[in-house]
Amino acid sequence: MDSGDWDDLRREARRLEGDLDVRLSSYGKLGAGYADARAPVSESHWKSMEMEIENLLERLLDVNEAMSRCAPAATPAAAVAQKLTRHRDILHEFTQEFKRTKGNILSMREHAELLTSVRNDINEHKASSGAQLVPSLLRERAAIHGSITQIEEVTNQADAVKGVLAAQRHTFSDIQGKVKHLSERFPVIRNLLGAIKRKKSKDTLILSAVIAACTLFLIVYWISK
Repeated sequence: MDSGDWDDLRREARRLEGDLDVRLSSYGKLGAGYADARAPVSESHWKSMEMEIENLLERLLDVNEAMSRCAPAATPAAAVAQKLTRHRDILHEFTQEFKRTKGNILSMREHAELLTSVRNDINEHKASSGAQLVPSLLRERAAIHGSITQIEEVTNQADAVKGVLAAQRHTFSDIQGKVKHLSERFPVIRNLLGAIKRKKSKDTLILSAVIAACTLFLIVYWISK
């Protein structure tokens, strides 16, 4: 190979290096899209750019190897060796930058997919909980309404009974007052009431004695058997 071949290879290397610089810059910006939900990244676009960069790196590697084979015949030797080393360094830097950016993009992609999965799970849980909560609330509301209705019915019945008892108490009070008034005005009635009361007490005593005697008789009969 002559110096013309070396010069052609250097021009091809510089062109590939320029293309890689542009592609890697765009690739890095593309990765930022995974961190921004407002600008979703197309899977096909990402894969296409990745394959394009890998192809450029392979071509630049081939050119660098060709330059290494051509370098001994090129002059001046020191300048050629220095330039070859520089091209190799650029290739190494581009390769490391591509690997680093690719790793960051993969991490951001996994993070975005995880967030999307969590959001979907939360939305599904909210939808499921809401669907189950509505019938439950309706049942509780119906049960509370039924309880309130029963309480109102019991309260109304209690008020009615209270009214009846109050009326009866008033009636008994009136009768008692009238009887007392009559007994005060007519001593005969008072005496009659006293006699009735005494007779009632006497009948009660007699009935109690009869019951006691019968009970005693049954006990004695049961013991004697």
